[in-house]
Amino acid sequence: MSAKTEKLLSVLKLQPVVPVLIIEDVAHAVPLARALVAGGLKAIEITMRTAAALDAIKAVANEVEGAVAGAGTILNAKHFEQAVAAGSQFIVSPGSTRGLLDAARDSDIPLLPGAVTSSEIMALKEEGYDVLKFFPAEQAGGANYIKSLSSPFAGTLFCPTGGISLKNAKDYLSLPNIVCVGGSWVAPKELVAAGDWAGITKLAAEACALRG
Repeated sequence: MSAKTEKLLSVLKLQPVVPVLIIEDVAHAVPLARALVAGGLKAIEITMRTAAALDAIKAVANEVEGAVAGAGTILNAKHFEQAVAAGSQFIVSPGSTRGLLDAARDSDIPLLPGAVTSSEIMALKEEGYDVLKFFPAEQAGGANYIKSLSSPFAGTLFCPTGGISLKNAKDYLSLPNIVCVGGSWVAPKELVAAGDWAGITKLAAEACALRG
């Protein structure tokens, strides 16, 4: 196992659920991350889907004790480099491209690339990746699909994201080839907008307890 894979696993194994955040207002980043960390969710994926994303990553990386800030929805080498410069300690992509893999190869920051099909998994394994994102999980076949991958791809671990909630997370977490799941339900838009950080801490604690 490579040093970068070990580094990635050390992050993903911190908790059963990695929060997947879409932060519209950078002012929410620090109190939101603090609320999640207080509930036990230290590794936090901030997606590059908003203009505030890079500033949010920087704020969480610099100001939130105990948080491990990561960047998600990384689609190309430029995104990768921007996210690393902002302080990301892990990078998540829904898929992979040659440019993205080249950027990751030259960096000390680990990449969690996405794969769904057998061919995509095989291609990434050839590149040395044994820990993969599976997105969109529910829409692409769910827990049963990922379970079926465990035999032909023994030793490959997945972090599924997409359509996962408190209700079905245990279906995934019970599988031997799942390292953790990604979920947005721990930080609902309405609670973030209301500044209900105690409510988010409660949701984070419930998610943290999924793997008791």
